[in-house]
Amino acid sequence: MGIDRRKFLRATGGTVAGGVLAGCPDGNGTETDRDRPYLDAEPNYRGWFDNVSNYEGTRDYRGESSVTIQVGVEGGIGYFKYGPPAIAVSAGTEVVWEWTGRGGAHNVVAEQGRFDSGDPVDADDETFTHTFDDPAIYRYLCEPHLSQNMLGAVFVGLG
Repeated sequence: MGIDRRKFLRATGGTVAGGVLAGCPDGNGTETDRDRPYLDAEPNYRGWFDNVSNYEGTRDYRGESSVTIQVGVEGGIGYFKYGPPAIAVSAGTEVVWEWTGRGGAHNVVAEQGRFDSGDPVDADDETFTHTFDDPAIYRYLCEPHLSQNMLGAVFVGLG
């Protein structure tokens, strides 16, 4: 019988093979993201995350007024991922994408032109902010790193 990685990491508090993961960012975002639970029922992303190496589920940030996503986190092939790649928020939440300065120039471009950070930027002091008012799934990507599956999503729920 296999063990579910998410359940294992939750149960052990991020301790693996005698080493503590807490305190060092991983491909899912910052160290504080590890304290965030995953949604019990995943939204239907329609295969969006099928080849995204750092996607393990949707982190639940419902009830927060502002959430930060890192742009340019490690994901197995370099710094070509968002961290965390999928989040759930309540309507009215401000999401801030914050560049790490790693992996070259990145941007944040939503499907159907719902939001766009503009031209790709290679900096560690760049941010882009969007407030999500309507319940929906908002899928987005990094144009220069689409072939590396640099994909993300914001699920705006009713809760």
